[in-house]
Amino acid sequence: MASVSIYLNFPNQTEEAFNYYKTVFGTQFMGDGIMRFKDVPPSEEMPPLPEADKNLVMHVTLPILGGYLLMGSDAPESMGFKVNKGNNVYINLMPDTREETRRIFNALSEGGVVEQELQDMFWGDYYGSCKDKFGVNWMFNCSEKA
Repeated sequence: MASVSIYLNFPNQTEEAFNYYKTVFGTQFMGDGIMRFKDVPPSEEMPPLPEADKNLVMHVTLPILGGYLLMGSDAPESMGFKVNKGNNVYINLMPDTREETRRIFNALSEGGVVEQELQDMFWGDYYGSCKDKFGVNWMFNCSEKA
C-alpha cells in the first residue's frame, strides 16, 4: 500500500524532538522504538563512528495523523552531514476538528514562532502556520465549519 511520510534530520536533537512530538500526537514509536547508530552492524564501507556518536538516533518512526508517519535521524558531522534549520519544508496537517487543530497548533507553536494565527480562510479551511522550537515548519488546514 502506498503511503506518505515526512523525514526529518536533526543535528543531534532527534531523540528530544521525537519525544516531544510523541507527547503532542499521543502516539508511540513504531517497531522497536529508537534505533541507534551503535545498533548498525559493522561494515567495511562505513568508517568507525566516534564514541560520542554511537548513541545518536539512526532511525525512529512515529505515527501522527491519518496514517502519516514522521521519521527522523540524527545527522552526525562525523559522517559528513551539516544540518541547517531551513524554511524549505512544511508538514501539512489536516485534523478532523477545529478543536484538534487548535490543540496541536498550540502545542507545536509553544516555544516556537506563530507565522499565521489560526483563522477562517478564503478557500474555506481553518488555517494557520507555525515553526516549532526545533525549527520545523507546520501548516494546518481544517475543513470543519464553525
